[in-house]
Amino acid sequence: MTIRPIVRYPDRRLALPARPVSAFDESLRDLANDLLETMRAAPGIGITAPHIGVPLRVVVLELDAKDGARTYVNPEITWASPKMILHREGSVSMPGVNDEVQRHARVRISYQDLDGNMQHEESDGGRAVCHQHEIDQLDGMFWLQRLSRLKRERLVKKFEKMSRP
Repeated sequence: MTIRPIVRYPDRRLALPARPVSAFDESLRDLANDLLETMRAAPGIGITAPHIGVPLRVVVLELDAKDGARTYVNPEITWASPKMILHREGSVSMPGVNDEVQRHARVRISYQDLDGNMQHEESDGGRAVCHQHEIDQLDGMFWLQRLSRLKRERLVKKFEKMSRP
C-alpha cells in the first residue's frame, strides 16, 4: 500500500468525468488499498480515484472504525428521497475549507465490489451525503459547485490564502 499525492483544487482533472472500471484485477485492488491509505493519511472519510489523478470510477469510504472501509466501483445513484438535509462538506483536495451543502436525506446506489459483483446499498444521513458527494466527484462535479457563487468565491479565496507559503 502506498500513500499517493492528492490532486489539489483547482486542478482540471477534478472537473473531468471518471471512466467506468472494466478490469476487476489485482491492479484494482492495489488502487483501492492506495486510496484507503491516502485517505487515512490526509486525513479524510472519503476519497475517489480522481483525487489521486486516476480517472476511474472508484470510491473508498471509511466513516467509522466499527463499519470499516468500503470500496465502491462504478457507483451510481438509482434513487434519491425528496427530503433534503444540510451537511458540512469538504474535500481532501481542498483541506481546511468546508461549508454546508444541501443533499438528499436518503439515497439508493448500485455499484460493483472489487470482484465485479453487482451490489446495492441504501443509506441515510452522513453516509448518504458521502455517497452523493463522491459520486458527484466521479462525474466531474467538485462539491463547491453545489454552493452559491458568493459562498464559492469566499471559500476559494480562503483556500488560496491558506495555501500560500
